[in-house]
Amino acid sequence: MFANLSDRLTETFRNLRGKGRLSESDIDGTIREIRRALLDADVAVPVVRAFTGAIRERALGAEVSGALNPGQQVVKIVNEELVAILGGEARQMRFSKTGPTVIMLAGLQGAGKTTLAGKLAHHLKGQGHTPLLVAADLQRPNAVTQLQVVGERAGVTVFAPEPGVTREDEVPRGNPVEVARQGLREAEQRQHSVVIVDTAGRLGIDQELMRQAGDIRAAVNPDEVLFVIDAMIGQDAVATATAFQEGVDFTGVVLTKLDGDARGGAALSVSHVTGRPIMFASTGEKLDDFEVFHPDRMASRILDMGDILTLIEQAEKAFDQAEAERMAEKVSKGEDFTLTDFLAQMQQLKNMGSMKKMLTMLPGMGQMREQIENFDERELVRTEAIIQSMTPAERDNPKMLNGSRRSRIAKGSGTSVAQINSLVKRFEQAQQMMRAMARGGGMPQMPGQGGGPGAFGGMPGGKKSKGKQAPQRKVKGKSGNPAKRAQQEAAQRNRPAAASSPGSAFGIEPPKDFDPNQLDTDLSKYLGR
Repeated sequence: MFANLSDRLTETFRNLRGKGRLSESDIDGTIREIRRALLDADVAVPVVRAFTGAIRERALGAEVSGALNPGQQVVKIVNEELVAILGGEARQMRFSKTGPTVIMLAGLQGAGKTTLAGKLAHHLKGQGHTPLLVAADLQRPNAVTQLQVVGERAGVTVFAPEPGVTREDEVPRGNPVEVARQGLREAEQRQHSVVIVDTAGRLGIDQELMRQAGDIRAAVNPDEVLFVIDAMIGQDAVATATAFQEGVDFTGVVLTKLDGDARGGAALSVSHVTGRPIMFASTGEKLDDFEVFHPDRMASRILDMGDILTLIEQAEKAFDQAEAERMAEKVSKGEDFTLTDFLAQMQQLKNMGSMKKMLTMLPGMGQMREQIENFDERELVRTEAIIQSMTPAERDNPKMLNGSRRSRIAKGSGTSVAQINSLVKRFEQAQQMMRAMARGGGMPQMPGQGGGPGAFGGMPGGKKSKGKQAPQRKVKGKSGNPAKRAQQEAAQRNRPAAASSPGSAFGIEPPKDFDPNQLDTDLSKYLGR
């Protein structure tokens, strides 16, 4: 969602690289570009003024003038102020000390409250809670049925005593306030630890909406009132949030549809305008596309500095500890890495979610956005199909794969013999790397560093050194005349650094030949597993 804002800010900061001193005009020009980028991203005008004002005040002070690298100091200031705009720090949910914790969801119709209720219940269930979903939205057609379906997918109980509206022309029946009250009693009787109340919304702000939301809040006395807001609605986000704050007084904000391609900057203004923290973010349609909102991590993503902490947390959830220990013991004993081992690791990798989302969490990958979007995630499925089409003996010893066996595997997996050959070749390279680790050779270099090819389609690296340095590449068009050659070399040395450094503003330069389709899918060794 924030791709355009990220690109604009990165381009602005790139112009500061290499400058030993920043003049007032440099700072003013940078702030002017930041202001334009924020306004183009739909950030609220009062927030833009406060944000750029704070940056200018700090940038013109001794904090930047005395810095060894003024350009990077400005980036640091922008990052800190962006974190402050987003809420400062993540706030944990407040749980009741006695009885079930009551969470009420409020927001406009279409913001995604019902889906969010299922995601939140799934998230809390993973933490050991026993949530109960209460269907108090009796106005939107089939809202109760949708909540029941979402609850079934999440594996949580849904309390729905009233069917609600099932047709567009049907008159709403039932009392949502009474449903919410009954749901709380049901949770107390069945000893549910959390109650999540899904309330009705409207297409716009009106008195009936606020009255009903206020009555439900008074009836159940919630511990948390979460305002669910569509991150794609533009400048209306600020006005809607202000109206709900006055009418319901929510305690936290949840951003939905962050996976959309709208500008979405107005959603970043909600916390600053209302003074309420953004607690959660919904980033897709699946139940697992839900995360705790960390202002510092979101600021890093916007500034193309990556989000390694979230990536590691996802890896810790997806990777099986027993499997990781088994692999570590196998490597330490010098046993060969087999295709069966790779299949197990790849299946754990798939549990982490979309590869595209994981790639965007790496620093500097904003420069490779187009290549990442073209990445074919079905390649993992094809590789998995190839390995599953092999016999156990063939997985343990790929050398026995003759022509007829490879033809059989290709037919069974729906692939070609050429793809089988490519997989086997990359697997043999991976085996060599694992053997080197077992002999104490250390961890193989990261993809793109030139230390060797990655396992199973890793990014191409340089050939293994045999004690001789690779010859330097000849400069195209270099003159054979000594005088002209000296002039060319002098011009090459005097060329500005910025002109030859197309990387991000933070010195993170992805490889020029980067191809996401050739990524190393054995990521566990890079994530501490």
